[in-house]
Amino acid sequence: MSSGDFVDRVFGTGATDTSGMRRGWFGAALAAGWLLYLVPQIYDSWVEHGTVRSVGATAAVLAFGGLIVTAFVVFRRLDWDEQDDPRSVDPRIWPLLAGMAALSVVMMALLGAAALPTVLYIAAVAIFSLPTRLSLVVVVAVSATMVAMPVFAPGRWLGGTALVLAVIPPVIWLAREIGLRGRRLQAITRRQRADLAIEAERNRVARDVHDILGHSLTVITIKTELAQRLIDVDVARAKTELADVERLAREALAGVRDTVGGLREVSLRRELATAHTALTAAEIVAVLPDSTMVDTRHSELFGWVLREAVTNVVRHSAAQHCTVVVTENSIEITDDGRGCDVTAPSGSGLRGLAERLRAAGGTLTMSTPLGGGVGLLATVPAEGSVR
Repeated sequence: MSSGDFVDRVFGTGATDTSGMRRGWFGAALAAGWLLYLVPQIYDSWVEHGTVRSVGATAAVLAFGGLIVTAFVVFRRLDWDEQDDPRSVDPRIWPLLAGMAALSVVMMALLGAAALPTVLYIAAVAIFSLPTRLSLVVVVAVSATMVAMPVFAPGRWLGGTALVLAVIPPVIWLAREIGLRGRRLQAITRRQRADLAIEAERNRVARDVHDILGHSLTVITIKTELAQRLIDVDVARAKTELADVERLAREALAGVRDTVGGLREVSLRRELATAHTALTAAEIVAVLPDSTMVDTRHSELFGWVLREAVTNVVRHSAAQHCTVVVTENSIEITDDGRGCDVTAPSGSGLRGLAERLRAAGGTLTMSTPLGGGVGLLATVPAEGSVR
């Protein structure tokens, strides 16, 4: 349990309105109950000084207890922020504190040094009813009064007690501040977590849109160029290519809509069919597994890998052949193109794939096959294996 949580439980700084009201009544009853320690002093006053003085002391104690209950139930507030305007303080708290101070003086005059601890209630009410700076002013004033008491009321017992009691208000004030700052830190942490979740979702959408549009637009570009070359040579085939362009554009639009709506669906079987179309349009011989024979629990993940890899092959490799090998826990795409520096920083698409694989506990590796080109291998741990 953090220090902020501990203080919250002790002082109720994290209470809701209903529980805060219950704790206010409980705190009021507990605080007022402590005044019972003055009953023996009232009895001694009645024995030594008669009825009038003891009745006055009793009335002062009861009135003091009533003000404590009022303060804890009506004015008790523990959610002050450092930026709160002191002008928002309920102005009725000041006459209440003044009344408590006056009654405390009366009780000390009638009951002697035994009533000195009642001054602590003034600091406690201020701490639980005022913002940080104003409550600190009252705490300092109360503690300074305690320290000054031995000067105006000499005596070893009174002096030692006053000095000990002078330490209590700052301790209570610090405890409340720890609780408040713990709550603020928790609130900041929650906001930061929410921001990180939003940022992660934005990155996910950006990555998916990149994967979808990058692949689709690449294929559309190639098919459009092919249709332009065929329009004067083979009109029927040109129309077929343009029909494919229209279909791919519609699929890309649907893919973007699904991605933004969180309903995207990528499968290895579908991507194998799309890869065959894209590679064939780019006049690259595709060596692909039979999509009807592919069965892996990583179908969606491997589908994303295949989509990004084929997009890069079509766009950058100038390859003549592209081979895809799929196993239960891996997919490898190799080409015989111009190759690249596998140690150079990756583009956003490959970085996105690496993030996907890391999230699944897998790895993404680029290599240069012996015959040239680039090899992209994605592997994930076998089911039930120890990572």
